[in-house]
Amino acid sequence: MAVDKISHHQVTVNGVKLHYARQGAGEPLLLIHGWPGFWYEWHMNIGPLAQHYDVIVPDMRGFAYSDKPDVAPEVGYTGTAFAEDIKAFCDFYHLDKVRIVSHDFGAIWTQRFARLYPERLHKLMLFDPPYPGIGGRWFELPHVLNTWYQLFHQQPWAEDLVGSSKQATEIYLRHFLSAWSANKNLWTDVEIAAYVEAYSQPGALRGGFNCYRAALRGGVFAGADKKIETQTRILWGDGDSILPFAWSDKLGDFFANFDLRKIEGVGHFMMREAPERINAEIIEFMKD
Repeated sequence: MAVDKISHHQVTVNGVKLHYARQGAGEPLLLIHGWPGFWYEWHMNIGPLAQHYDVIVPDMRGFAYSDKPDVAPEVGYTGTAFAEDIKAFCDFYHLDKVRIVSHDFGAIWTQRFARLYPERLHKLMLFDPPYPGIGGRWFELPHVLNTWYQLFHQQPWAEDLVGSSKQATEIYLRHFLSAWSANKNLWTDVEIAAYVEAYSQPGALRGGFNCYRAALRGGVFAGADKKIETQTRILWGDGDSILPFAWSDKLGDFFANFDLRKIEGVGHFMMREAPERINAEIIEFMKD
């Protein structure tokens, strides 16, 4: 089936203008990015998935080409704030029940959405998800040597330093995209340039860093004492250096109806590292 090319749109929900990409037709499938990410994180997935679904890929608040509210992180960049944006977006377009695939911070936000609005979810797929069962392992030795950036992002001058030039922004983003991938030479210069342009938008670095500020101020896993009941599939890369597969050991404490699949040979960005495999996983899981 032929589908139109990706189109780009804007909509204002909850007082925040969100940019989103869209392609395909039929049942809605939302793809929610993480950090460092934006809609383009899914650029190798949108087209193939659009053969099966109405694929909708927003830049969430604070990111890339969407609005970046200048509010306290613990107010405007919590899991609840993002979950309410997802709900408002679905309400605006009368998407009564959706399928969601999410990654990294996106997986945090959609876990909150699943707890607040389970009736609005058909199925949920999470990639390498931060979740409450990880606990303090983020900052235990030796892993704390990998999570320095979370503390750096707390500094009020962090975005000024990283955004001091496009070269500085490129060095910073290229580091994470490469370091967290199994293949360190995966990313092309064209792809890196797209990320640099997105994170050079006014306020985009601050918006992303605000998610980490909210996280360390306790604004991420509200309501986590309630298990997620939605049918959930969790894909976890066996080469993810920032979220090791071993951290999946407590998922059963927080998900009532899930299955876990280890994806071999990929790191943190599996949708880019193995797009054909991941697209097939999404299509197979979401088909009914």
